[in-house]
Amino acid sequence: MNSVTISEPSRGFTLIEMLVVLMIMGLFIGLVSTITRPDDRALLKLEAERLSQLLDFAVTEARLTGKSIAWTADESGYRFWRSGDDALWTEIRDSELLRARTLPQGMSVSDFRVENMRPQGPMRLEFTPQGSSLAFTIDVSLGAEHYAIIGSPVGEVRVVPGGGSTNGEVALR
Repeated sequence: MNSVTISEPSRGFTLIEMLVVLMIMGLFIGLVSTITRPDDRALLKLEAERLSQLLDFAVTEARLTGKSIAWTADESGYRFWRSGDDALWTEIRDSELLRARTLPQGMSVSDFRVENMRPQGPMRLEFTPQGSSLAFTIDVSLGAEHYAIIGSPVGEVRVVPGGGSTNGEVALR
């Protein structure tokens, strides 16, 4: 009896099949990374909302503690300051909320107005315990995107898309 063995065709993937699978995986990974990475507008809005809430908190804290609070900004970030009994300002370091913050890379405070006038010198806002504050607008930008944090004299602080208005209409609404 002759034993004849029939060899089965070898199983495996061809080079074409492997390239197609790699291309599909590459497209999928690219799509997922694009979806999960926040765009400039979303990141900017998040930071503008954070700053708005912190300014609102600073107004409230000044009223509750009876001590003036100031906000200052430079190219890379912003800080909060508290007025002492000796009328000297000290940076707030004992509050997790009002600690110094660094803006994300590429983001900046692009404009600052108080009562629709650009102040001379550094960017500085003061919130007094009496609650009487001036209208202000702080513009933050990242690339071509802009958001404005607008504060009214009655203490309302909110965020609006775009660079804000210089005619007084937006700041006093």
